[in-house]
Amino acid sequence: MRTLTIEPLTKKAFAPFGDVIETEGSDYFMINNGSTRRYHKLATVETAAPDDQAIISIFAAEALEMPLVIRMLERHPLGSQAFIPLLGNPFLVVVAPLGDAPVPGHVRAFRSNGRQGVNYHRGVWHHPVLTIEKRDEFLVVDRSGSGNNCDEYFFTEDQQLLLDPQREST
Repeated sequence: MRTLTIEPLTKKAFAPFGDVIETEGSDYFMINNGSTRRYHKLATVETAAPDDQAIISIFAAEALEMPLVIRMLERHPLGSQAFIPLLGNPFLVVVAPLGDAPVPGHVRAFRSNGRQGVNYHRGVWHHPVLTIEKRDEFLVVDRSGSGNNCDEYFFTEDQQLLLDPQREST
């Protein structure tokens, strides 16, 4: 079983899968009579149909036992999906490029520093939210509308991957 190496979450490394939502290194302009920095358009919400709506939710996630066997990934073909950590805790992200099915050899893992969120582009394969803490909360921006917006792909046993938070690149 291949063990994923967890990479630091950077805009450049994550670009094929979506946006890193962070203020560090991002442009801003001043608003509110100079008292507020606006970091504008850090990510773009994608929806497929004119009647779709961008919505905001909160996910309360429970940690999964680690190391974790990655048995499945999901994608949202009708809209993007963003996760912004509310409690400042680092979390893990597992993604694979666009395609009819995720290719195990192309799956990558990233660690957010807890001040970074992610916006998965429409159709990008990803694992459901992976908190490191026992319990964590995320502000989620995605779409509401008609149609099935969640495809799941289950790996065969020989395709499954191992995610070990102790195995990180430097």
